[in-house]
Amino acid sequence: VQLQASGGGLVQAGGSLRLSCETSGISFSSYAMAWFRQAPGMRRSFVSAISANGISTNYADSVKGRFIISKDNAKNAVYLQMNSMTPEDTAVYYCGAGAYSENYLAYVYWGQGTLVTVSS
Repeated sequence: VQLQASGGGLVQAGGSLRLSCETSGISFSSYAMAWFRQAPGMRRSFVSAISANGISTNYADSVKGRFIISKDNAKNAVYLQMNSMTPEDTAVYYCGAGAYSENYLAYVYWGQGTLVTVSS
């Protein structure tokens, strides 16, 4: 099983980034996918989740209206479009595969993380 997150980088406040998480070795269409993030010195926190069939989505209040999660079952990939970014979005972003939940314990497979830095 492999989850490969990419797309992180340095962006100015107000800018946008699109994260990707490509998977292999799992029955992708059977898994909900999620993005969590971890800022320095902080616990990993929920960002967004999408159900296995891609119909249901959920967002943390801090990103609602700015971030969009999407899932492409044909490409075995999940994406996170991040807009109107702020320095508070700076973190390592992780993708996870598991059951549809805001709880990181529901996700059984994890990517390696991609660093997002937002400058003011």
